[in-house]
Amino acid sequence: MCRWAPRHDSVPDAKAHGIRGARNRPPERAIRRSRRLCRVIAIVGGLATAVLWATTLIGSARSARLIGIWSSLAWIMLVGLVVTVPLLVLTGGPVQLSERDLLHLAVAGIANSVGLLLVYTALRRGKVGVVGPIVSTEGAIGAALAVLAGDPVSGAAIALLAVIAVGVVMAATERSAGAPELPGDAVADPAAVAQPNAGVTAALALAGAVLFGINLYAMSRLATDLPLAWAALPARLAGVIGVTVPLILSRRLRMTRAALPFVVFVGCAEVAGVLTFGISARESAAVASVIASQFAGIAAIGAFLLFGERLGRIQVAGVVTIAVGVALLAALQA
Repeated sequence: MCRWAPRHDSVPDAKAHGIRGARNRPPERAIRRSRRLCRVIAIVGGLATAVLWATTLIGSARSARLIGIWSSLAWIMLVGLVVTVPLLVLTGGPVQLSERDLLHLAVAGIANSVGLLLVYTALRRGKVGVVGPIVSTEGAIGAALAVLAGDPVSGAAIALLAVIAVGVVMAATERSAGAPELPGDAVADPAAVAQPNAGVTAALALAGAVLFGINLYAMSRLATDLPLAWAALPARLAGVIGVTVPLILSRRLRMTRAALPFVVFVGCAEVAGVLTFGISARESAAVASVIASQFAGIAAIGAFLLFGERLGRIQVAGVVTIAVGVALLAALQA
């Protein structure tokens, strides 16, 4: 961390050297420089996280439409685990896991994996511009879970949670004209719906956000006990055990040349997003959360530019309401 703290062995003893105690204090300029550096790290890390999470949404939507939801999740989890294991070896170090740690790791892994499956389903049948903002409410849901667990909450936080809920309803109000046809898209799942209902898509995305919120709550209980690389392990391990291995054994794991770069990129980007958010949140959780939560807006813009996705007016208003509510709630949690 960048916080300035003088080392005890480097500070001269005031009594031994006849120096006033004021000289033992860190210089004000150094303190200001350190605080500025912390903010810069939080901002840059939060922005990197937002970009990474936005690209994973777009890439996941593409891969899910190319090889199907289950195969997409299986490959992304496998790639993520391959990337995470060396990070654990290089940076994790030996750890002692208590029964409570194991429980939180299991909850986080299962919640994240099932949440990804629901979000990929929503992305395959709906629009990134609708799914992304709803998924970004995971932080608000995590805060609500903390409240239910007994954490104190202010009236302003309750009001913002209500505003976010209204935004979700608005984003799901209109019916879409169907998922946009992507160039060269080879739909692997014959059960795909030609004209999906935006309400069903929003419900799937919201269910995924709830599970992501549970994951955030579980990981927050582990953040102070385990190295940063451990944050990326539970979901990848659970996904490989619960999805990748069964698909391999049943010979239903699919892959195409067009989908390969997407699953590799998303698998790596998801792990990188976990790490960049962890680094930025260590300096300023509020700043990191506010900036990272804007990944939904970046994903919506990217989907418009790449796929030509267009939202109805009520949906646009709902997306904006969600984004503003999530940002204000993240700032309020400071």
